[in-house]
Amino acid sequence: MRTLTFPVLEGKVAIVTGAAMGMGLATAKLFAEAGAKVVVADMNEEQGRAAAAEIEAAGGTAFFQKVDISNSEQVQAMVKATVDTYGRLDVAINNAALTPDNAPTAEFDEAYWNKLISIDLTGTALCLKYELQQLIKQGEGGSIVNISSVSGFRPQPNNPAYVAAKHGIIGLTKVAALENGVHQIRVNNVAPGAIDTPMLRGALEETGQTAEEFAPMLSLLGRFAQPEEVAQASLWLASDLSSYVTGTTIHVDAGYTSR
Repeated sequence: MRTLTFPVLEGKVAIVTGAAMGMGLATAKLFAEAGAKVVVADMNEEQGRAAAAEIEAAGGTAFFQKVDISNSEQVQAMVKATVDTYGRLDVAINNAALTPDNAPTAEFDEAYWNKLISIDLTGTALCLKYELQQLIKQGEGGSIVNISSVSGFRPQPNNPAYVAAKHGIIGLTKVAALENGVHQIRVNNVAPGAIDTPMLRGALEETGQTAEEFAPMLSLLGRFAQPEEVAQASLWLASDLSSYVTGTTIHVDAGYTSR
């Protein structure tokens, strides 16, 4: 999917977590097309380096930073590497997440609960913490976008950890926006619905469903979204075009949460 991209992030520096694949990769590529210098942050070194190389080959500016966002020291190192390389930070997209769990609440896997919460919720909080510290230090404002999910608004059965984490991200977003408006830092949330990513395809394989069967259940448009369609929402929130928007959520879900 290709769309006309204007240089709305020209001169900006952006971190995108979970940028080696799926929505994160689409966002990193779109931000580079829009003029940003991009930090491709991910745990997967091979795919992350390939993503940064792809952006550079297309004429953009990017480097890869390996990070486990559940690790405070690695998150701090990510922000430091960004500033050491590009001189500043302007935008952050906190997108990294694990595949949803797959068991009812009465039987959830405690080990996977801890792992998922440590990345999807605590990891997002750690990213927020150190991104905000850098933006406050610079004193020039900025924009942070957290990626939650429709599951943060309309719970699904059999994934209590994922639903809890995505609800938590919405709360984090509101608190951070409330606290940091005084610093001219905007914090918003994007809640994707059914997006055609490797994560979703993997979930379909586990449940034995096809995309054709599943998409109409989650979308008034009868199809899955492409990752680029979520990236466009993040781009608008990251840019100065949304300069009076903070503490809110954009639903990219084809009407799923409106029913």
